[in-house]
Amino acid sequence: MKISVGCDHSALELKNEIIPYLKEQGYEVKDYGTFSKESCDYTDFGIKAAEDVRDGLVERAILICYTGIGMSIIANKVKGVRCALVHYVEEAVLTREHNDSNCLALSAKFTTGSEAKQIIQAWLDTPFSFGERHARRVEKISKYEEEHL
Repeated sequence: MKISVGCDHSALELKNEIIPYLKEQGYEVKDYGTFSKESCDYTDFGIKAAEDVRDGLVERAILICYTGIGMSIIANKVKGVRCALVHYVEEAVLTREHNDSNCLALSAKFTTGSEAKQIIQAWLDTPFSFGERHARRVEKISKYEEEHL
């Protein structure tokens, strides 16, 4: 599986801990940066990674900023992206099962490296449930995007 990753300056350390972990697990990683602690705009990196999902260049994206909120907002502006801000493993499982999320936002402030790895692994390992109600709801999201974006 191919995964795009993006972060801002506040999340550089967490990103640098996550990427080797992903590679060790056999994932192909496209790192959009940032690559320094110099102040930058999370939007620049989040958009690039989310657009990879939209364009089918990767199956998933992981975005990290101080709270994860900004990254989740910008990613959800990209057509076809369903990004969830996750703080707990159970949320990671549920957003895959119920929402078929293809983008994960994490908080560098509220998530340790160990927690991030557990969240990411659960998110990557959990399939979409395809249950009638979940599929219907995801289809409504996709239909809205087609009609309004």
